[in-house]
Amino acid sequence: MRIPRIVIAAPASGSGKTTVATGLMAALTARGLDVSPHKVGPDYIDPGYHALAARRPGRNLDPWLTSEDLVAPLFLHGARGADVAVIEGVMGLFDGAEAAGGGGFASTAHVARLLDAPVVLVVDASSAGRSIAALVHGFVTYDSTVRIGGVILNRVGSDRHERICRAAIEETGLPVLGVLRRHADAGTPSRHLGLIPAAERSADAVRTVERLGALVGESCDLQGLLALAHTAPPIAADPWDPAEHASYDGARRPGGPSHDPEHAADLRAGEPSYDPARGADLATGVRPVVAVAGGPAFTFGYAENDELLTAAGAEVVRFDPLRDEALPEGTRGVVIGGGFPEMYAPELAANEPLRRQVAAFDGPIYAECAGLLYLARTLDGAPMCGVVDAEARMTSRLTLGYREAVAVAESPVTRTGERFRGHEFHRTAVDPGPGAEPAWRWPGSGPEGFAGPDRLASYLHLHWAGSPEMASRFAGACR
Repeated sequence: MRIPRIVIAAPASGSGKTTVATGLMAALTARGLDVSPHKVGPDYIDPGYHALAARRPGRNLDPWLTSEDLVAPLFLHGARGADVAVIEGVMGLFDGAEAAGGGGFASTAHVARLLDAPVVLVVDASSAGRSIAALVHGFVTYDSTVRIGGVILNRVGSDRHERICRAAIEETGLPVLGVLRRHADAGTPSRHLGLIPAAERSADAVRTVERLGALVGESCDLQGLLALAHTAPPIAADPWDPAEHASYDGARRPGGPSHDPEHAADLRAGEPSYDPARGADLATGVRPVVAVAGGPAFTFGYAENDELLTAAGAEVVRFDPLRDEALPEGTRGVVIGGGFPEMYAPELAANEPLRRQVAAFDGPIYAECAGLLYLARTLDGAPMCGVVDAEARMTSRLTLGYREAVAVAESPVTRTGERFRGHEFHRTAVDPGPGAEPAWRWPGSGPEGFAGPDRLASYLHLHWAGSPEMASRFAGACR
């Protein structure tokens, strides 16, 4: 399958990848192309801006969370019907996951190789002249399996500065495909976990994306970038299909949970029965409603998680804990993902009818990070739902990184002893009450999260494409 594609990378974080990638998506979309937006790594925030720019869901490509084997199929799934795909990298081009043993695993370069995609290097030129060429030459020659096809200069100060940098880089044999001047209004506002999510900024975010599209459209060689994207060869893989993965047969999947052989029979016996063709309970023909939190306070989630729930027979319905005073009608299960409830604690606390309904809900609940905070008794002193026995609070410490977690209790989506790959990203902490049953344990950490037969709430973010049986289990528990 052939999808023209290009990777936007940089020597280091802060060079302007998000500005260029988002602006390129917006500029190409404004010119009538159907652009498929992607992000290397686990980040949720950049894909929100990508979705605004391309008018398609922003999707993540992460070999650690899902497996190397799934990167190309997930890319092809997200890019179905697109004219071109733009993939924003993570950190520096060769920076990978130390949790995976180093070596650049899950780096932008790793994903570019898996997709056989050309790379454009975004270089911050604000404090250099001809020396830029030495940096670019080093990146080009460091790893011959990564094909760097051009450079975009960012934060250029003047016409003379541009001439110096352009001439030096072109001596290396690479084309300069764009030059962005220093623009105070070209960025997006940040806070304690990075950029403010696009869903929170609404109209402001739309205007920012429009400005970035205009900036990149005026400053970059769009035809040259498209020509480079068209040099990417066909991918010898089939698109990922959630319907093929939503039912778990007890066998180990690449990147999915692992378990001891003695548990295999229990795992198979515990899976739900559903008809993949109808996506409904065989006994009733009714799709159970799974209420998934959204709105400004809960913006983090992978599109594939919802797609797997739907394929497993659930009807996914969104609700906003800031505004909706009741769960969607007929709710049989609740999923509360990540986000920034700490920024909305008073408003969440004020919605007492919904908090009481969530507290009294007797179906399965799955919560990640922000969802954990919302299910706690309090958040920075403001009353929350009280589903889990914990107090939550803001801290000054950033907790960030990949985790290889072992489930230490049964829950609607896990079985004791299974291993899952996820990530943490928060500046909050929870203080559990006595007798709380943890969900996870991983190297360097004590017991983490809260688990029980009808709930799992923890800081761990999981990409369900890497563990698709979680969707089948959750949908089955909702029946």
